[in-house]
Amino acid sequence: MLNSQIIFACISPHPPIILPSIGSEEDRKQVIKTVESLELLGQKFAEAKPDSIIISSPHPDWGFNVPLFFLAPNFKGEFKQYMMGLETPEFYFNDGKKVYETLDKNKKYALIASGDLSHCLKEDGPYGFSPEGPKFDKDLIDALKKKNIEKILNLEDDYPQAGECGLRSFCFMLGILEAAKINWHAEILSYEGPFGVGYLVANFKLH
Repeated sequence: MLNSQIIFACISPHPPIILPSIGSEEDRKQVIKTVESLELLGQKFAEAKPDSIIISSPHPDWGFNVPLFFLAPNFKGEFKQYMMGLETPEFYFNDGKKVYETLDKNKKYALIASGDLSHCLKEDGPYGFSPEGPKFDKDLIDALKKKNIEKILNLEDDYPQAGECGLRSFCFMLGILEAAKINWHAEILSYEGPFGVGYLVANFKLH
């Protein structure tokens, strides 16, 4: 049975370039799948009507601003923001479990795991190309589909040169879902990387 405390969960990329105030129209056309998927997530968020948002990100600025622009631009409830450091993915998975125990049982929460995948998908990308980049992204998406938590927690060891930024943020959210004993299914809405960085948008169906 669905735990009523967690009513929405998603993975959101956070490239500033998709904000109308930063990226050009041409830039946004190149990531139209990402933009459209985030707009769809925004509709699902509005339908969920949470009391509070828990958002995790490895970045203090656009890591929060970009997903909130698309998902919750008019949200008037409570925000809880968590910034990730350099501990292991497993550390943040366990940290998510601990945070769950502190939540108000009378409130409904939305979880937003903000982060990008590999930054090494193309030679002209931020960190150049690494063959580990596309492999990391593929394995992460496959592991989410299969709910293979152990695989996700070990991806950094498998692909240390992938140049990702979102793994710890994702693991934090997965830890909360684990502690809440929620049966989830990751619905991959889109994935693309035209600028050499992997942008994944995923909606978590909660049961």
